Amino acid sequence: MIGWLRRERSFRAYTTLRLHVISITTQVIDLLTTRAEDAAGGTMGMLRVAFAGTFSATLEPTVRARLGMPCDVILADETGIVSQLSDVDVLITLGFTREMAAAAKRLKLVQVPGAGLDRIDRAALPAGALLANVYGHEIGIAEYVLGAMLTLTRGFARLDAALRRGAWESQWAVGSSPPAPWPELAGKTLGILGYGRIGQALARRARAFDMEVCAIRREVTRSDSEGLAFLGGPDALGEVVRRADYLAVTLSLTDATRGILGERELRKMKPTAVLINVARAEIVDEDALYQALAEQRIAGAALDVWYRYPKAAGPTLPARQPFHELPNVLMTPHVSGWTEGMLEARAKLIAENIQRTARGESPLNLIR
Repeated sequence: MIGWLRRERSFRAYTTLRLHVISITTQVIDLLTTRAEDAAGGTMGMLRVAFAGTFSATLEPTVRARLGMPCDVILADETGIVSQLSDVDVLITLGFTREMAAAAKRLKLVQVPGAGLDRIDRAALPAGALLANVYGHEIGIAEYVLGAMLTLTRGFARLDAALRRGAWESQWAVGSSPPAPWPELAGKTLGILGYGRIGQALARRARAFDMEVCAIRREVTRSDSEGLAFLGGPDALGEVVRRADYLAVTLSLTDATRGILGERELRKMKPTAVLINVARAEIVDEDALYQALAEQRIAGAALDVWYRYPKAAGPTLPARQPFHELPNVLMTPHVSGWTEGMLEARAKLIAENIQRTARGESPLNLIR
């Protein structure tokens, strides 16, 4: 009897082991089959992801750390990437051209690592390739605008330079009359051209300074106007320009917005008004803006976006007109959105969209 029980237990153990071996063998065969299919052009193999351009490459380490999945990564400039696009699945780039499209054979996603699409040739996108962008820059840009307003209004740069020379341009100077007092932001009107993510983030912060806010946007709904003194459509541009003590440009650059602020519109601004452009330079006519500032028809401008950008190492003046010679201009090299929070938010979304592409899902912030 005891011998029979031992044989029965041995048989059951053998059967269980045999089933485990069969299961493992099946899994191995499935894995090998999948890899073979991938090598033959299947859809579930390792994605090839290309980061084109300096800005895209800056995001690569953070994106890779967030991915949580293996992928084949390429880093190249926007010209050099063309020869490597034939087997790229995801292209992260600020610009997309017909030359890129012709080289891309299996492109699934063009991921813009910014909000602007003015360098993307949408008509050239291959059939089946999706287009997505990212945000995450609205807080940094809103903070920049407020900082620029304070810097220009309070004359920080001039006061700093004077005091470094020992000159006290204040009520504490001995032997001279005190200067005129500085204006405050409280009670002033901020005009916002483009009431999207950036415009709304800016409006919230401006209201904390007790400013009145008016804005225009492409499409207006009643809920959008909450907390604003005025919200209108594109045809209300003139009204917002006339009312503004500070005019912030946060519009996207399109055919409709290119040059929307020309000489006629700038002449509607108050002589005490300040223009802040954090969108795209081409929204404001270069010659008209320079003349308005040089003739002091407006009090000043903070310009973070430009008409010329570096194409090689070395000094590059950012405009044809000599804005750098004007004392009423604050010039910064397109850094208003360059913050730790922006980089983290964009890397997170880009990593998520790469993962979604690997799973065959639609990306976030889908444009097309």
